Formats: sequence, C-alpha cells, structure tokens
Amino acid sequence: MTAADARSGYRIRAATLDDVAALVGHRLAMFSEMGTSVDADSVAKAFGDWVTRLLPAGTYRGWVVEGPAGDIVAGGGMTVLPWPPGPSYVGGRIAFVYNVYTEPAHRHRGVARMIMEAIHSWCHDAGIGVAALNASGQGQPLYESMGYRQTPAPMMMCGLQLPSSRD
Repeated sequence: MTAADARSGYRIRAATLDDVAALVGHRLAMFSEMGTSVDADSVAKAFGDWVTRLLPAGTYRGWVVEGPAGDIVAGGGMTVLPWPPGPSYVGGRIAFVYNVYTEPAHRHRGVARMIMEAIHSWCHDAGIGVAALNASGQGQPLYESMGYRQTPAPMMMCGLQLPSSRD
C-alpha cells in the first residue's frame, strides 16, 4: 500500500476554535499513553484556554485530520519562536511542534505524516528553516524518517514558583 493509498479517506485542514475540544483530548491522550501523570482537569482547562487565545492570534497554528466518517482522528500544531542565531542556524525563528497525535484506530496510515507535512509546508512558505519537537518513543521513527535528529543540546528546565494570582 502506498502512502497515498493509506491516506485515502482522510482530509487535513487548519484547526479552528471549533476543534479546541479535540485538540485538548488529543493532548491528554498523548500524555496518558506516554505514562505521564497529569492533573487532567487543570491541563485541559489551561491548554483549552491557551489554544483559544493563541489560535486566533496566529501564535499557535494547528491542523486536524478528519477520518472517513468526518470525525477528527488526529491533530497537531506548532508555534513560531524567536530564536537567536547560532552555530547551526542563523534564521532567527524556529517552529516548535506540539502534540502530534493520532487516535489508535487510525495509526499507521500516514495520518501523522500528513500533519507533519502540513507543518513543514507552512514553515517553508513562511521562511522558517528549522523545526523542533519533543518526540515520544512511538513518534520517534516517523520524525527520524522525516529528517529529525536528536541533538546534543544540554537543555535543562526548572519549574519556578509563581504567585497563585497568575493564571
């Protein structure tokens, strides 16, 4: 079966505010499948609010894939971040990809690749030459097949205590 054959019946489109619930559900399912413990209610509300604010502003760009029955079966998105020019890229902006997720019944049909190709196409048109993401073990083979490589970057993160009045 070719990639085109595997994708028959699927349609990709830009995400809209009507898709926020599906994007939130995908994000929660992704964390669950990765074995990451989350406060589902807090993450759902915070991510839903975040997408609702940033999607219309164009800061977050999302795509969803509708299955043969017209239901949303996959989604993913990205933000464009200002990035200081450095030794491996001087472009000044990178795309950071978030929660590319395909519902289990629709996996291995090229659906996640459709999302990544849409992201790459948008980046190409916008003149963005680098995309980055955090890959789950399940997604890593797809990303590697598309040219993604693990970097030796020593990124570290620290959770900072914020006043409770900031939401």
